[in-house]
Amino acid sequence: QVGVTAQKTMRLLPASGRKATQKVVVGDQDGVVTCFGIKKGEAVPVFKTLPGKKITRLELGGALNTPQEKIFVATGSEVRGFTKRGKQFLTFETNLTESIKAMYVHISGADLFLCASYIYNHYCDCKDQHYYLSGDKINDVLCLPVDKVNCITPVLACQDRVLRVLQGSDLLYEVEVPGPPTVLALNNGNGGDSGEEVVYGTSDGKLGLIQITDAKPIPKWEIGNEKKRGGILCIDSFDIMGDGVKELLVGRDDGMLEIYNFESADDPALRYDYALSESIASVQGGCVGKDGYDEILASTYSGWLTGLTTEPVHREGGSGEELKLSQEMQSKISSLRSELEHLQMKVHQEREKYQQSSQSNTAVLSVPAFSVNDKFTLNKDDASYSLILEVQTAIDNVLVQSDVPVDLLDVDKNSAVVSFSSCDSEPNSNFLLATYRCQANTTRLELKVRSIEGQYGTLQAYVTPRIQPKTCQVHQYQIKPLSLHQRTHSIDQDRPMNTLMLKGQFSFAEIHSWVVFCLPEVPEKTPAGESVTFYFQNTFLGTQLESTYRKGEGCFKSDNISTISILKDVLSKEATKRKINLSISYDVNEESVRHTLKLIHPKLEYQQLLAKKVHLIDALRELQVHEGNVDFLLPKYRSILEEADQLLEEYKRQPAHLERLYGMITDLFIDKFKFKGTNVKTKVPLLLEILDGCDQDGLIAFFEAA
Repeated sequence: QVGVTAQKTMRLLPASGRKATQKVVVGDQDGVVTCFGIKKGEAVPVFKTLPGKKITRLELGGALNTPQEKIFVATGSEVRGFTKRGKQFLTFETNLTESIKAMYVHISGADLFLCASYIYNHYCDCKDQHYYLSGDKINDVLCLPVDKVNCITPVLACQDRVLRVLQGSDLLYEVEVPGPPTVLALNNGNGGDSGEEVVYGTSDGKLGLIQITDAKPIPKWEIGNEKKRGGILCIDSFDIMGDGVKELLVGRDDGMLEIYNFESADDPALRYDYALSESIASVQGGCVGKDGYDEILASTYSGWLTGLTTEPVHREGGSGEELKLSQEMQSKISSLRSELEHLQMKVHQEREKYQQSSQSNTAVLSVPAFSVNDKFTLNKDDASYSLILEVQTAIDNVLVQSDVPVDLLDVDKNSAVVSFSSCDSEPNSNFLLATYRCQANTTRLELKVRSIEGQYGTLQAYVTPRIQPKTCQVHQYQIKPLSLHQRTHSIDQDRPMNTLMLKGQFSFAEIHSWVVFCLPEVPEKTPAGESVTFYFQNTFLGTQLESTYRKGEGCFKSDNISTISILKDVLSKEATKRKINLSISYDVNEESVRHTLKLIHPKLEYQQLLAKKVHLIDALRELQVHEGNVDFLLPKYRSILEEADQLLEEYKRQPAHLERLYGMITDLFIDKFKFKGTNVKTKVPLLLEILDGCDQDGLIAFFEAA
């Protein structure tokens, strides 16, 4: 185990001899580069550097046609180079004002590609060559192999679901991908036969291959995330199955390690997977522990390095072989046991020493620092936010507090015990207080919350790990007014749209900051240029929003009148705060209300039916017990009994789904008439009565008659 590691900070050095095993090199957040080999299952150190700023990337390089065994690390805003023996040969202080987030070293060893949040820089022999300012945060960078493509073609993975392909300091073209790309890799490690093939992984767990030609991108294949696994953090190509074709190794942030193999070039299939307990920051294939047996090595968030081997553990053959193996195992186990006892003794002594010293008058309490890796993202599938908290030591408990109404949803993988505290929403606007008590050795906790559009505020997580003295870290997450909206590449222009127009004495930066306040997934930096357009989709209903704005004016179009109403309220509130006078005009399309109701109604019917079925289950089960069999029941009731467990499971997973839909329809009703200047709040009880047993046409008729 090393210190906490970031994404892409562990590599295997090329083997020096013909059959020699490979050395592992890893950089951690204490700034230490550790290089070691494995002999008889034990780590043998080669070198270790002194601590410093945290290491965000580690890459290998070297001159063309020589082994790639020079080690480059990005730490703060500088790049350091080490030989395989640990001698430092390079310190390159870049002109970047923030720390390096992504780095790529080209095979020639002279070209260095670095990215900070929005900035891309290309250096050749440590001299500035090219520069590009991206429209959204850059998560990863690579360059197509020059020996195959004949020109330097950098590819940036950007947060706004786009790969940007550059030529010099200019954008060649953009490639739209199905999710925010977090990692890039050359296919087969060399870009395939053409050298133009790039594999990408996204933060919502999708995987794809695109051929980056000089004219246009050609998508080859794409794998969705059907199993609802974590986001992808690292990718490597390695022939682990020994069939002459390289497999794809993928590491995810929920600890899943996957191996895909190719029946044909365009058809990867999942062959093996293995679950680790923490997010996988780096993955590599190679021969590490034993000659002749390939392994997959993974490094996880808290710094554990784990190897999975192809070596058969139980050999076929006489009992002598079995015995020898078990003796080897026994000695290893007993040495581990004694090491553990020694550590427990040491901890006990230190704790006593600490207790004694803390009682003296001169003692100063130091707060132990611990790092928390968190991710708060909107899931498209079920319109909920997942909050993932990962701590470098075991979590004791997490307290979740919110000043806006949110529902906590069930997570299958979550083994923590949750308890709710009653909270008074009036004086200090507390809507949620829940405590998750974790089982021993839990380092990763996943929670799911669903927000209500129009209600905005802050969700706070108080994380307390199992360390002495008790310490707690608070992490805050903004729940935005249009929190269930997600960025999309394009929208359907034929839908009936409502329009909101703003005019006033505001700058481009001011209106951009208001849009950032209202909507998720908008880059915080003001976009370059005069004006900008963003498209969004509501993940719960499938309605859409187009926002276009520039200095002094903004135009927002949506097929859902409630979206327009929320924007109108929030934007005018923000402008009033800054004493800016806004002139607001809107154009309401009557047809859009009917269209939105048609989108909501199928969901409403489904949830109502589910609720009815769930209410019947107890009575039907009682009948079953009394009568002994259920052959006399109608088929629809029999099917309810057969599916009882699934129905209850689904109902439990989405506790307030029906109330949410009722709320949306009520809001739609109030908003429709609000724009006409009529208050219909007195008619809401009538609407709720109608909702209980009403078909779509009846509902539309009520809206129009009112």
